[in-house]
Amino acid sequence: MKTYPLADGLTASRIGYGCMHLSRAWDASPITADERRSAQRLVETALAHGITLFDHADIYARGKSEQVFGDVLRASPGLRAKMVLQSKCGIRFADDPPGAPQRYDFSHAHIVASVEGSLARLGVHHLDILLLHRPDALMEPEEVARAFDALRASGKVRHFGVSNHTPGQIDLLRRHVRQPLVANQVEISLLHLPLIDEGVVANTTGHAYASAAGTLDYCRLHDIRVQAWSPLAGGKLSTLSEFADPVVRETSTLLRQLAEAHRVTPEAIQLAWLLRHPAGLQPIVGTTDPVRLAACCAADGVQLSREEWYALFTAARGGRVP
Repeated sequence: MKTYPLADGLTASRIGYGCMHLSRAWDASPITADERRSAQRLVETALAHGITLFDHADIYARGKSEQVFGDVLRASPGLRAKMVLQSKCGIRFADDPPGAPQRYDFSHAHIVASVEGSLARLGVHHLDILLLHRPDALMEPEEVARAFDALRASGKVRHFGVSNHTPGQIDLLRRHVRQPLVANQVEISLLHLPLIDEGVVANTTGHAYASAAGTLDYCRLHDIRVQAWSPLAGGKLSTLSEFADPVVRETSTLLRQLAEAHRVTPEAIQLAWLLRHPAGLQPIVGTTDPVRLAACCAADGVQLSREEWYALFTAARGGRVP
């Protein structure tokens, strides 16, 4: 699989594997033997098809997804050297501690403690990348900078980035942190188009001004890799139902036609559509089916034409572009 540069001395596969569902129960139940076997198969399948970026978060299955991934690494320690390990922090559940509300937390103490917890669950000495998961309205960038400095100096995190952040939020962080922000993970798919739409609808009928933040262009200008979460739109385009929304049916039909023409699956076409964008989007695929994961990797070999790309864009926008 082709790779992208993420930072000085760090490259990763164009498609990443999202580890959120490696453990399926978001409760205190123990990890099962079936989950460990499934995680092993998925990690091996990803590596066999060229995926090197593995994306985690401290909250996924309340830490159990990192734990079961760590079990895979403990069983096969040599796999770590083949991976770029990324995790995220900043989301806190309600009742953590008891009585506290659900919230976001970019405090120095929480960022450092979150990384230490992730490292322990994964059974590794460092993360290659740490992302701030969702914007914290009470963020003090000086605190974030202190946390990043401490984590970098201790060798626990090598590179840093954000997730779901706007250009203004990134600029505020960049003013205070010493380290480059190497990635911004955001939701993009054929059924979630705002970040692509915003560069197209500006100053058109019904859109008198460009109210969008210009996230993709901003990241391109500042060498920030844009990672796409939920790139397959939660599977909504995978089944063609007469009861589906007309836009979904039209887009799904076109995906199947293009998949047949390119001899890949419709999921691979969805990913190829993202990969075709000049921002260098990096889809994070989270399927728990090894066969489907392998089929998704075929997207790396598909180059959609401009006409094919816009045909899908137009279908996903209800048959029109501005």
